Amino acid sequence: MTTPQSTVTTPAKVILITGASSGIGQATAVQLAREGHQVVIGARRTDRLTTIAHDIEAAGGKVDVCHIDVCDREGVAAFTDAAAERHGRIDVIVNNAGVMPLSRLDALLTAEWDRMIDVNIRGLLHGIAAALPHFQQQGSGHFVTVASIGAHQVAPTAAVYCATKYAAWAITEGLRLELDPSIRVTTVSPGVVESELADSITDTVAREAMRTYRADSIAPGSIADAISYAIGQPPGVDVNELVIRPARQR
Repeated sequence: MTTPQSTVTTPAKVILITGASSGIGQATAVQLAREGHQVVIGARRTDRLTTIAHDIEAAGGKVDVCHIDVCDREGVAAFTDAAAERHGRIDVIVNNAGVMPLSRLDALLTAEWDRMIDVNIRGLLHGIAAALPHFQQQGSGHFVTVASIGAHQVAPTAAVYCATKYAAWAITEGLRLELDPSIRVTTVSPGVVESELADSITDTVAREAMRTYRADSIAPGSIADAISYAIGQPPGVDVNELVIRPARQR
């Protein structure tokens, strides 16, 4: 077995990642494992997670796989508890799971609105509720929320999605203000990233608009690099927010 070339300047950490079966979550898992961290990856598509884990282990990385649906509060709690029991602690949780079935409000796709609220807001809250007791008991920890540029600007067809991502930003900022400084909090807001998010769009108007909007995009590895940067800072340094987008995106 080969040993990954580590770029970690701080001790290796136990890092939980939700929505890790593709896109930003997958890239983050691969990046952090390559740096020498123990990653615990969760998502609904365990077949994809298994493939990702195989690749990580083949490169000498350390990874655990767990089936989770972030809408299931008890399941997310079990995800964090199992990781803490197995490894003795959890150092970081990357709340990355999200969905983006865009549509105009007058399309009245209310079931899709509910899905975004459940995954993008409740899923984040479930991750916070699950990890916070461990962090408080340890006296250390790091929350990373993957929000969106949609937390800062609204576009047609994206009203509900942007609302959920603004909520994710607000919840995470409130968490930062409330917590003891020993627990760090970071919000990462990606712009247009190559991912499967747009595949969930069923509305024809929104799908066409997104095709044009996504003409310029960046690789998910760029977001993984940003997360790695925030996690890798010394304990006294708290990177509160990062906005990463294609240079051509305005």
